[in-house]
Amino acid sequence: MNEIERRRTFAIISHPDAGKTTLTEKFLLFGGQIQVAGAVKSNKIRKTATSDWMEIEKQRGISVTTSVMEFDYQDYKVNILDTPGHQDFAEDTFRTLTAVDSVIIVIDGAKGVETQTRKLMNVCRMRKTPVIVFVNKMDREGQDPFDLLDEIEEELQIKVRPLSWPINQGSHFKGVYNIFENNLNLFVPDKQKVTEKVEVDIRSSDLEQHVGEQDAAKLREDLELLDGVYPEFDIPSYLSAEVAPVFFGSALNNFGVKELLDCFVRIAPSPRPTPAEEREVKPEEKKFTGFIFKITANIDPNHRSCIAFCKVCSGKFQRNAPYNHVRLGKTVRFSSPAQFMAQRKSTVDEAYPGDIIGLPDNEMFKIGDTLTEGELLHFKGLPSFSPELFKYIENADPMRTKQLNKGIEQLMNEGVAQLFVNQFNNRRIIGTVGQLQFEVIQYRLENEYNAKCRWEPVSLYKACWIESDDEAQLADFKKRKYQYMAKDREGRDVFLADSGYVLQMAQNDFDHIKFHFTSEF
Repeated sequence: MNEIERRRTFAIISHPDAGKTTLTEKFLLFGGQIQVAGAVKSNKIRKTATSDWMEIEKQRGISVTTSVMEFDYQDYKVNILDTPGHQDFAEDTFRTLTAVDSVIIVIDGAKGVETQTRKLMNVCRMRKTPVIVFVNKMDREGQDPFDLLDEIEEELQIKVRPLSWPINQGSHFKGVYNIFENNLNLFVPDKQKVTEKVEVDIRSSDLEQHVGEQDAAKLREDLELLDGVYPEFDIPSYLSAEVAPVFFGSALNNFGVKELLDCFVRIAPSPRPTPAEEREVKPEEKKFTGFIFKITANIDPNHRSCIAFCKVCSGKFQRNAPYNHVRLGKTVRFSSPAQFMAQRKSTVDEAYPGDIIGLPDNEMFKIGDTLTEGELLHFKGLPSFSPELFKYIENADPMRTKQLNKGIEQLMNEGVAQLFVNQFNNRRIIGTVGQLQFEVIQYRLENEYNAKCRWEPVSLYKACWIESDDEAQLADFKKRKYQYMAKDREGRDVFLADSGYVLQMAQNDFDHIKFHFTSEF
């Protein structure tokens, strides 16, 4: 129970460029995992962000895959999942949200709430995941903090309660007042060092000495207003995902980050029960259960290996112990399970609920697989979404067909995109959520598998999985739509509609056929 209580597993999500990866780095700095933070954008310092380890991430300065990092802080064991903010990789982020107990949302103080943040918040709302908001980039000119709070409430549809408050912003930014701990943090721009705290009584004249008369008066006024407008902060309403605490700071300058982390480890939930199709699995149960929410190929470029990331849901995972792989119905053992610090990994002998372990995968795992000590369980909530962009994938170098096939298979296993085989001409179609994924696939095939592919256009509107109890109608549908029928990797029937109108007509004409837009049905 002690081990479960000290676990904090969370994801950091936001719109691209709000400063998510920078915030992750600062957390690692406090956790003593890295000694100096890598300046993400600067070319002078030949260092890139710790959590962006893929070659393509370093070139573009964006995250394209979720990275897993763990560190100890005070008495807690913290597991961070740094997710891609770019909408083209949203699916990776959606799946990651199934493996965490809480979320920190990063918002750019100048830009406010952006589209991608709204979408991700919907997923948190569906799963009732508690969220904390961090308003970043306070050292730049941005919106008025009160307006920003209103915008967050309206756009993310959640009540907020500030637990720290900025004193000015942009070039006049002087620091934040920590409401949660009642002390003042004065701002000194420094990317490496941590700012000192000042214990100060808000009502006394000490405040003027630190921030000047004008700002002192405004701070007192703001704090009074906050207490009038927002109810007292209470932890249960945060844990039930009704209220989001808000912190202000500047991740790049390491400011306001420690306050966020200190408050987070105190109030964030320890591992919570996980719903399975059969029953709810509680973390304190004796027997081990876990599910695979992500697969990554080639973490180590020298070894063509895949790693399956497993979230421990209950019991205690032990190295070399026999576990049941539910889908394959066979017993498996792991001699070298690993824990991660982005790309660096170390072998681990045991893991507890809330932990995320990497299991070496020789193509026996799929996303959503369950491991147990014998019980037949199926964890749910790891869907593939219906793709919106489609291209034929063709071999550009006939001498390397084997490498190309291997590469496509591993990348599809990761859930980077989806592969459909057209039943009419047997050509392979790749479906993705965003344009950028095609570039990533092409880049990774060439750099990791030494295979070249080229894309050819195919004009399709949407892919939907179909099923029916009416055999005759299903056969008739497949016959009529022969050119547009495909199979996915599981061998399920997929209808590739070439326009919205065609899809609507099909749904009207064939009333006994169910059309699904996620693969979980």
